[in-house]
Amino acid sequence: MTVVGGGHNGLTAAAYLARAGMSVLVLERLGHVGGAAVSASRFTGQPARFPRYASLVSVLPQQVIDDLGLDVTLASRPTSSYAPVLREGDPAGLLVERPEGEATNASFRELTGGDDEYEAWCAFHRDVGELAAVVAPSLLEPLPVERDVRGQVSEEVWRDLVTSPLGEALRRRFTDDTVRGVVASDAVIGTFASLHDASLAQNRCFLYHRIGNGTGEWRVPVGGMGALTVALERAARDAGAEIITGAGVSCITAEADAAEVHWHDGATQRSVLTRHVLANVAPWVLRILMGEGEDAETKPQGSQLSINLLVDRLPRLRSGADPEVAFGGTLHVGTGLGQLEAAYAEAAAGRVPSVVPGTVICPSLTDPSVLGGAPEGTHTLTYVGMHLPAALFDADRDATRKLAVERALAAIDEHLEEPLATCLARDAEGNPCIESGLPQDVEADLAMPGGHIFHGDLDWPWASNRARLETPAQQWGVQTDVESVMVCGSGARRGGGVSGLGGHNAAQAVLASR
Repeated sequence: MTVVGGGHNGLTAAAYLARAGMSVLVLERLGHVGGAAVSASRFTGQPARFPRYASLVSVLPQQVIDDLGLDVTLASRPTSSYAPVLREGDPAGLLVERPEGEATNASFRELTGGDDEYEAWCAFHRDVGELAAVVAPSLLEPLPVERDVRGQVSEEVWRDLVTSPLGEALRRRFTDDTVRGVVASDAVIGTFASLHDASLAQNRCFLYHRIGNGTGEWRVPVGGMGALTVALERAARDAGAEIITGAGVSCITAEADAAEVHWHDGATQRSVLTRHVLANVAPWVLRILMGEGEDAETKPQGSQLSINLLVDRLPRLRSGADPEVAFGGTLHVGTGLGQLEAAYAEAAAGRVPSVVPGTVICPSLTDPSVLGGAPEGTHTLTYVGMHLPAALFDADRDATRKLAVERALAAIDEHLEEPLATCLARDAEGNPCIESGLPQDVEADLAMPGGHIFHGDLDWPWASNRARLETPAQQWGVQTDVESVMVCGSGARRGGGVSGLGGHNAAQAVLASR
């Protein structure tokens, strides 16, 4: 058994299969495993560790942690979200606690002028929970078919979340633009789509953000995202898997009952014959490895800007909210529904949005260990901007990056008493501690085509009513056109995010094929 790609899904598959007594070889192109699930110090002379790509964990099932005996702790954040806003020039904000309590109700009432919007919020999330309660338990089982999932939820839930563009439900259910936008943000993080897109890519993205373990809670891995990779690598190695880093796979030749994988170890070209290949690479890349040409028309396109910042103090907000509360969950900036749709329209027209929508998290408030002994008051901030497709940066990458970062920071500064730049810590050379990442950077670092963090637009986590589910690979949603090759990463039917689902499900398909 050969796993191509040592990201968290590849390690998950390797651990399951090695524990089942199979001989497993993992080939990783980089000098380390983990793929997008890594963390490291980013600024010279500053010990604080940052997520390099993925920053929070939601969809990873507790069962995978238990099955593999992973020594990892996922911590809940004290706040769910805070959205600072300006209403007729006056600063305000919308707070959602974890768990929601009177302060949340009061915040809705103060912002919207009554209780109706919070009641609508609660009703909507009950409906989301109804679908999540059906889907979440199925993620580690063979694919259900659509009719079976649909039969377990109400027609209204199915319409609002599955068959109609999510924007329609948000406009029908809510009246406040900020409330709509807080919900809508989960539909467009990493996905370039309008809330009214007929493809429903935004609906699928929203569903994956909300179904993890039936709650959709996004948690902080204690010790940094790399702690999860360390735990998975240990589980795979302890079970007997062989992991080779610096192994760049160049070709996969496959027949129905066997395959040969060719790679270079830095000195010589090597190859291995194997019964199955589990590909923890994007399907677009896998097709190239299997001999197809690069098809520019089908290449995925990422759509995000990431910014890591180290601050020596959390900035004060104009709304008067306690910074440790506001930054204790997900801080939303420029994400009103109207702002999201305006930003999409500008980006679709080839322009950096005038107001860049995004979210900010502060992992160090939940997990101070990532600070590595930095001075008191220091914190790590990670920003993710939306509606910034890779194509925007193609013509003049440096200038467009500079403009996008400036507009992202301006959207944050609008709600602060002091510019974020004045809070930045300095590295050993005296430079401000700030770095940015574009989709092109993700592609260059991780070979994710177009820098798409999900390896491509997400699929529904169920099979269509007419799907062929004859083989184990089809039944688990990991099939390719060749029986000996399966997808085990984010490009699997149930993939995306830090979930382990692709790895678990590919491993189960292999075991069912024996």
